[in-house]
Amino acid sequence: MFSPFDPFIWRLAHGACLELGPVGRIMAIVNVTPDSFSDGGLYDRVEAAVARAIACREAGADIVDIGGESTAPGVAAVSAAEEQDRVLPVIEALARQGGLILSVDTYRAETARLAVAAGAHIVNDVHGLQREPAIARVAAETGAGLCIMHTGRDRVKLADVIADQVRFLDRSLEIAREAGVADERIVLDPGFGFAKDTDENLALMARFGELWRFGRPILAGTSRKRFIGAVTGREAAGRDAGTAATTALLRNAGAAVFRVHDVAINRDALLMADAMLAARGAKA
Repeated sequence: MFSPFDPFIWRLAHGACLELGPVGRIMAIVNVTPDSFSDGGLYDRVEAAVARAIACREAGADIVDIGGESTAPGVAAVSAAEEQDRVLPVIEALARQGGLILSVDTYRAETARLAVAAGAHIVNDVHGLQREPAIARVAAETGAGLCIMHTGRDRVKLADVIADQVRFLDRSLEIAREAGVADERIVLDPGFGFAKDTDENLALMARFGELWRFGRPILAGTSRKRFIGAVTGREAAGRDAGTAATTALLRNAGAAVFRVHDVAINRDALLMADAMLAARGAKA
C-alpha cells in the first residue's frame, strides 16, 4: 500500500532524481509572462527570470517551474512559438548554471520536447495530458519527470470532487501508460483553483487523503489562489500567509511537493510540519 511519507525516488530527465516523501519539497513558480494573475510582468525578461530562479534556490526551492503562458481564467492563449521564445532562453541559461531541477509548465508536446532538450528535467502539464496527449510520448522518450494535473475546465464535472478527480486522472494515467511513461516518473496534482469554487477547493483539502488511491506522490498548487482570498479577504499579493497555512495542512495530509510563489514562508511552514510529523512518528 502506498504511503505518502515513505521514500519515493522521482526519476527525472538527464539522469536526475529527487527523493519525495520524508520531507516536503518546494517547486518555485517563475512566470515568464506579462499577464499571470499575481506576478505577471515581474519576470518576463530572461535576466529577471534567471535572477528570480536563483533567488528561489537560495531561499530553499528544490525545483523551479518555468511557464510562458498564463493559466489565469480569461487570459488569452499565446502561440507555441511565443511560449517557446519566453521559456527556452531561461531554461538554457539556468541549465548552464546547474544546481537546479528545472520544470517546464506547458501542455504543448513540442514545447515540452524543446524544453527538455534545453535542460528541463520535468514536464508539468496543467491539462493532464488530455489536451495534447503526445506530450506523454515526449516524457517517455526523454525520461522527463511528469506532473499530471487535474482540471475542470472545458468539460462537465462530476458533482463529487473526489469522483471527478478519479474519472479525470484515471484517464490521464491511462494515456501515460499507453505512451510508456514509467510509474516512478509520475506525480499527480489535484489542480486547486482550476474550475473549482471555494467550497470545492476546501472539500478537496479536507478529503485529500482519498487521493492516495492513485498510489502516486501528490503536488499541491494552492499558492495565492482565489479560494484563499475568499477565506482571508485578501487580494492575490497578500495571500502568502494563507498559502503557507494550506502548505502546512496539506503536508500533514501527505502532499509531497508544493508549487508556490513565496519560497521562504512556505519553506518555514514545511519545516514546522515536517518537525511535527517526525515528532509523532509519521515517517518512522
